[in-house]
Amino acid sequence: MTDQRTYPNGVTCWIAAAEPDPEAASRFYGELFGWTFRNIVPPGAPVYLMASLDGGDVGAITVGETANWYTFVATDDVDETAAEIERAGGTVVAPPRDAGSDGRTATVLDPQGAEFRLWQANEHPGSQVVNVPGSWNFSDLRSTDPDAAKRFYTEVFGWHYLDFGPTVEAMIQVPGYGDYLAATSDPDIYERQAGAPEGFADVIGGVEPAPDGEPAHWRVKFSVASRAESMAAAERLGGTVIGTDDQVWADLADIRDPQGAVFTISEFHEPR
Repeated sequence: MTDQRTYPNGVTCWIAAAEPDPEAASRFYGELFGWTFRNIVPPGAPVYLMASLDGGDVGAITVGETANWYTFVATDDVDETAAEIERAGGTVVAPPRDAGSDGRTATVLDPQGAEFRLWQANEHPGSQVVNVPGSWNFSDLRSTDPDAAKRFYTEVFGWHYLDFGPTVEAMIQVPGYGDYLAATSDPDIYERQAGAPEGFADVIGGVEPAPDGEPAHWRVKFSVASRAESMAAAERLGGTVIGTDDQVWADLADIRDPQGAVFTISEFHEPR
């Protein structure tokens, strides 16, 4: 378990789902992942359901016309990063604004149209429980032009990319992130990942081509103890299994929730 209390600049830090019926969505994800929820906004305002697992925040569900999961990237200065995104060819959809006392945010698009959010933390740093069954694992960029996307994110956030072989997508590396985790919230990270490729502790996600017909988007991925059991549970709760993928390090499945938001589940295993 990684109790992540702060996130350095350029690290994906938070996820939230917009759903037409947030309460129904909370029942689906609550049963699927074991989450509990609390509404953190005053009565009369649109709900913002904070999801928790084992006492730590893992994500949120709010109201939206179209069901979708969104990924947030940490920044030290959301206003400057939003300006840099425009200089690099991206688009600011919703300009920087305060999110109460929790932090400051903006909604942006990369040049291929993949939407993500920026987060400058104040009282709420982001996801506090990650990489354990029932919690957020990674967010992967599925791009219509991966090479151009890599150049954009490198210009804005300084990302590097690691190639772990032909069966694994390019992994996003934030240099020094593993050292940061080892010095703060995850002191055993290098011992736990002793068999992993060099640089894996710095990885925050992946980049891969978007399947034909899909627009560029960020796909959230959740850790599960058993892919088979989680797929069965999702279908029992009204979700749909779209497809599966057996990779070197994990067995994956793409799932559509009852209102249409798509996400991936991942059962980790030792490399085959």
